[in-house]
Formats: sequence, structure tokens, C-alpha cells
Amino acid sequence: MDENDFLAGRFEEHRSHLRAVAYRMLGSFSEADDAVQDTWIRLSRTDVRDIDNLGGWLTTVVARVSLNMLRSRRTRREDPLEAFVADPAVCTAEGNDPEHEAVLADSVGMALLVVLETLAPAERLAFVLHDMFALPFDEIAPIVDRTPTATRQLASRARRRVQGSPGDLEVDPIRQREVVGAFLAASRGGDFQALLALLDPDVVLRADSAAVAVGAMAEVRGAAAVAETFSGRARGARPALLDGIAGLAWAPGGEPRVVFGFVIASGRIVGIDLLSDPDYLRDTDVQLLDG
Repeated sequence: MDENDFLAGRFEEHRSHLRAVAYRMLGSFSEADDAVQDTWIRLSRTDVRDIDNLGGWLTTVVARVSLNMLRSRRTRREDPLEAFVADPAVCTAEGNDPEHEAVLADSVGMALLVVLETLAPAERLAFVLHDMFALPFDEIAPIVDRTPTATRQLASRARRRVQGSPGDLEVDPIRQREVVGAFLAASRGGDFQALLALLDPDVVLRADSAAVAVGAMAEVRGAAAVAETFSGRARGARPALLDGIAGLAWAPGGEPRVVFGFVIASGRIVGIDLLSDPDYLRDTDVQLLDG
């Protein structure tokens, strides 16, 4: 057996795991296969004598490839959203195992894949690698170019969305911005009734430890309580994109100090994350918008 055959054999030992990682990241069997193939190409061009842990190295590479593919989707948002809907059925392309694909799809679940599609790419990667594959944050952090603390925040925010979100989450970025804009206008104007109309009855407002340290409540539940919290009190906030997702930011002098992340379902806000951790703010792509 020559060296290339030996390397191919070792790669095949990890293929199922790599495909599972890529599928959970991308929600598409065909794209998962592309990511795995790209990983093999990179391995075949690498001196394996420099790799101490082949499984860990391959997981990192397929995660980076998948992350790049997710980010590429973000730059093509003019394409129909249907192009990015997760595969609900078993793929029957040559070389794939339909039974294995059915088991893999069932293990993830369409509801979870729908929720994962609403996450920013870095959030999705942090959640998938940590919560589904038990990778420590210090290994995930270099993949998303963030500190371990900021990576933990990404996973925590994603986890709250996954655990507390209904199945009909809003994924249209234009509609997201409309809802967030209406919330900001109602908050600035002190329009309590308009806020109530925008909030789900069971909405939850959560603040991170940094925000709590400067006076925010750790958690507020219910539309009336959340509306009261924001009514007339967001005059300094402005629209922003947080890793590509519609949100708000308080940014005196153009420097984000606090950001507000929103979870929206059926046109109503079901969750708000108040985030002020310095590491998170430094490592999050906050794009301030006019308004």
C-alpha cells in the first residue's frame, strides 16, 4: 500500500464524522459532501507528519470550509431564500448511503435545522461544534477568529435561540429589519401599545453579565414587562447588523457599547438579547445603519 492509499484509508475512517459536522453546519447533503471533498483535497496537499491529531485537524478544516460556505451565502442574499432551505429528504446521489442519510437527518431534525438557519455563521459554528460535538471553546475560537470568551458568548446566544424559539422563526432579513425598526420607533416614542403589538406574549429579555453589572436586569419575561422596560428608553439606540442579523446598538461616538439581538417569529419578537461583554463586542461584526 502506497502512502496516498494509506492516507485515503485514514481519511475514510473519519468521513462519517466529517459529513455529520458539515451537514449540521450547512443543512444540505450536497454541500456537506462538497465540504468533505474540499477537506480531503487539503489533507492530500498537507504533510501529515506535522499533524499530531488527525481527527481534530480534519474537524477543524471541515468546520472552516463550512463556515466559509455559510459566509458566502450571506454575500448572495439577493438569491431566493429557498436556495438555503435545509434538505428535508434523503439524497440519492451516487456514492451516498440513503439509510445513513435518513438516520443523520432524523438525528438533527428539520425543526432544529430551520432554527440553525437563522443564526449568524459564527454562532452556528460555535453551537454545533461545542453543543453537538463537545469541542472546547479554546479550540473553536481560532476557527471563528474570536477569543474563547467571545466564542462562548456566541454559543450561549445560539443555544438560547435554539432552546426557546418556536418553529416558525422569521428568516427574511428585510422583514427582520422592518420589525426591529418598528420596535425602535415605538420605543423611542414611548408607544406602549405599539410595543405590545410587536412583542410575543411570552417574550423574554435577557442581559449578559456585563450589562447586568451596569444596571440591567438579568431577565425580564412577558410582553407587558418588556414593553415597560423599553418604552421611551431607546433614544440613543440605532439600527445595526450584528454578524449580518438585524439588531440595535448603542454606540456613542460610533463605538458599540451595547447591542440588542432579536429573535422574531411570525412578525413578533420572541426574544431579545442585551449584550455588553467587551470581548463579545470587540469580536462581533457590528455594522451601524442609518436611522
